[in-house]
Amino acid sequence: SIDDNGKDRIFRLCLQLPSNHAGNECINANAKYCGECIQAGAKCGWCKDPNFLKQGETVSTRCDELQSLIKRGCAEAEIENPHGTHKIIKDKPVTNRSKGAEKLKPEDITQIQPQKLSLTLRSGEPQSFNLKFKRAEDYPIDLYYLMDLSYSMKDDLENVKNLGTSLRVEMSKITSDFRIGFGSFVEKTVMPYISTTPAKLLNPCTGDQNCTSPFSYKNVLKLTEDGKKFNTLVGQQHISGNLDSPEGGFDAIMQVAVCGEQIGWRNVTRLLVFSTDAGFHFAGDGKLGGIVLPNDGKCHLENNVYTMSHYYDYPSIAHLVQKLSDNNIQTIFAVTEEFQPVYQELKNLIPKSAVGTLSANSSNVINLIIDAYNSLSSEVILENSKLPEGVTIAYTSHCKNGVVSEGENGRKCSNISIGDEVMFSISVTSKGCPKQGKPETIKIKPLGFTEEVEITLNFICECECHKEGVKNSPKCHFGNGTYECGACKCNEGRVGRKCECSSNDVATEDMDRTCRKDNGTDICSNNGDCVCGTCECKKRDNPEERYSGPYCECDNFNCDRSGNKLCGGHGRCECRVCICDPMWTGSACDCSLDNSTCMATNKQICNGRGTCECGICKCTNPKFQGPTCETCPTCPGVCVEHKECVQCRAFGTGEKKDTCEQDCSYFHLIKVKDRDKLPQPNDASYPLMHCKERDTNDCWFYYTYAVNNNTEKEVHVVETQDCPAGPDIIPIVAGVVAGIVLIGLALLLIWKLLMIIHDRREFAKFEKEKMNAKWDTGENPIYKSAVTTVVNPKYEGK
Repeated sequence: SIDDNGKDRIFRLCLQLPSNHAGNECINANAKYCGECIQAGAKCGWCKDPNFLKQGETVSTRCDELQSLIKRGCAEAEIENPHGTHKIIKDKPVTNRSKGAEKLKPEDITQIQPQKLSLTLRSGEPQSFNLKFKRAEDYPIDLYYLMDLSYSMKDDLENVKNLGTSLRVEMSKITSDFRIGFGSFVEKTVMPYISTTPAKLLNPCTGDQNCTSPFSYKNVLKLTEDGKKFNTLVGQQHISGNLDSPEGGFDAIMQVAVCGEQIGWRNVTRLLVFSTDAGFHFAGDGKLGGIVLPNDGKCHLENNVYTMSHYYDYPSIAHLVQKLSDNNIQTIFAVTEEFQPVYQELKNLIPKSAVGTLSANSSNVINLIIDAYNSLSSEVILENSKLPEGVTIAYTSHCKNGVVSEGENGRKCSNISIGDEVMFSISVTSKGCPKQGKPETIKIKPLGFTEEVEITLNFICECECHKEGVKNSPKCHFGNGTYECGACKCNEGRVGRKCECSSNDVATEDMDRTCRKDNGTDICSNNGDCVCGTCECKKRDNPEERYSGPYCECDNFNCDRSGNKLCGGHGRCECRVCICDPMWTGSACDCSLDNSTCMATNKQICNGRGTCECGICKCTNPKFQGPTCETCPTCPGVCVEHKECVQCRAFGTGEKKDTCEQDCSYFHLIKVKDRDKLPQPNDASYPLMHCKERDTNDCWFYYTYAVNNNTEKEVHVVETQDCPAGPDIIPIVAGVVAGIVLIGLALLLIWKLLMIIHDRREFAKFEKEKMNAKWDTGENPIYKSAVTTVVNPKYEGK
């Protein structure tokens, strides 16, 4: 069962926020001595103050982040926190010279700076340096032409026979120190790659074609400055033949790469031109001829002929990449258009290589070589040797035109012309310490160049105070350990802060009894381990949180909280009780004794309308609110005071619409649909004022103003204004038109009526005058009647 105190403690633990220091590498290291601590991370330090540890704390609590150690009372002078360094040993400047200047030996030309340096690494702390690369003018070039002499390359051999002098002329535009060599290859001299019949071994070609015997690889001409000699020896070469389409070119490339003395390579730019019209065999294909031994990557030239083709398999692509890189050889694949896709894929696997199209034109071969050389030399790619365990390296390139790249792209810069200078920022970081702790050497170099940077890595594996350690010190229980850096480093089989116990006696019942508080059942209050009869308290991920006390019964993180802060952020927690800072009181240090926060603008405490409790005003008059009881949301004049700001924020109108953001951001605006949605005085737990105001357009708007329980000013406003309805134009126009028509009709009727009355009066007058007139009735003598009567004589009157 859990008592009330226990429940309360669990409740408080559940309320704690996740620690910001979760996963602290210093705490997690559980370091028992200084050297182990500083290897945990760059932020870790070790307090060597002998009196630093409090009761119940383990030796490993000496290892923590620096700020945490200082906060816990360790002086900076007592903290071991070594730092790494870097030192440049050889820093010869890059060569600045122009073509035609005094000729220098290749070893006197410098394209990379610095050349040698030493880094001292602390675990987790990167050491950085800058590496400068400048492409030198008139840099020497060695070019070796390796050609497929199978029968299908017959036409191409003719084009190469005059290549020596022509290529030398063109290359002289790039460098004054140029050498050229020649080698050829066909295939392994075993079945099924060639026919092993005696006749075919003498002449593998059919018909009347005269071909030389098949061979794997020949070094025809060692690198030389004599272009004519190249033409002469190449002109003496004859085509050979084989059975299958893929050729044994990989065997030849391997020998060219590793037989530096026989080929004549110098420490200059090394170019290998690989010319073929077919594919290639690679590792594993040798099994068809019964060859199972992997290629050993060594030189096997006797009399300039590869003699172990029947003994070793073809090299793998990865093996070739390694050897070409180790020997700083840049490869140019001159192949026919048919095999372009194959060699493009191969190019993607071999750094610092290029592919060109081979055609039946000698000038095309020269252009192909020059274009490929310009492409390869315009790009610098840094590579490093194998890194020791736990060491990482990061590159950042600063290329032309201000282009900065990181990650894998940070290793290279492109479009570099002769004389251009680029910079690389290189950062080396060690995690932990190598097992031996001895210095290691790594090298960084640009691919395809012989120059390199040699870096010696030294590792900080121990603290400075380790040198002052006293073996078998009396401070460590009669010499049972080494006293170093303020603590005992126990001998094997001994444990305890002072090495006072044997590891065999650690878990005895008698020792556990002394770790139980008040003879209870919990050992070290379940917050620690009993070691040698003494409680060693557990550590927490957050270095700010600690268990302490002789029985680990105390901690500094289970005190009362306020505002989600331990002791309100105004005190420290000691054994689950808040020790408040000055001017603060309360169980959670959340009650301020400072009255300045209650002072109103009239210099009265709480405006004379309240009392100051814990730095907060408690207003005695319910009408007044706010941090100093100066706000009265229901007092007259409130509506007029806030009218302009409500108008500009809700409707974007009014006198303050241009300065609304600056003048009217002091309240929280909430829009509602209609007046019924406005908060009512009976519903709110704080006073509020209903307002009705009219704008310049005679529109009414309605809002409420209040100060809520969080002392925030709050305005609810109806989102639509109540404006007087405007006239309805259509009825008005219709009414006017109808009125005009009706008035016109009325006038016409009145006129007609008047005319009728007038006519009747005139007619009556006429009739009256007619009746009163006396006329003369005598006949006109001239009048003759218009009627003539004729009687038919025969009419009998029937």
